[in-house]
Amino acid sequence: MNLRVDLAWILAVAQQIPGDPQVVDYGIPVAAEARHRAEILDHEVYPEAHHKAAALLCELARNPSLEARNLLFAATVTAAYLSACGMPVSAGLDSVVPLARAARDGLPVREVATQIKAWTG
Repeated sequence: MNLRVDLAWILAVAQQIPGDPQVVDYGIPVAAEARHRAEILDHEVYPEAHHKAAALLCELARNPSLEARNLLFAATVTAAYLSACGMPVSAGLDSVVPLARAARDGLPVREVATQIKAWTG
């Protein structure tokens, strides 16, 4: 399944983060929602679920929106998105958080997607 999530869904995931850190910039989850849905000339920029998951991860990891635990938030959104798409994630947070860190540090979205695809294959 190739799912599109909305702002309410992303914010519901944020509430699951330990300590319930407050959102300090609502523009970032709005941007993450828009990015994973992006289309150019009626073609999806991120056509597969692992591409959309990577877009969400990169947007949330590179642009902090919570007062704390932004990498955990990005990783949790990614895992929750894949699960909602019916794609169980074989990697634990010990693998997902380092990928979020790599995304934050500039790993290209297509490379992030390749790693995510390996977790769900």
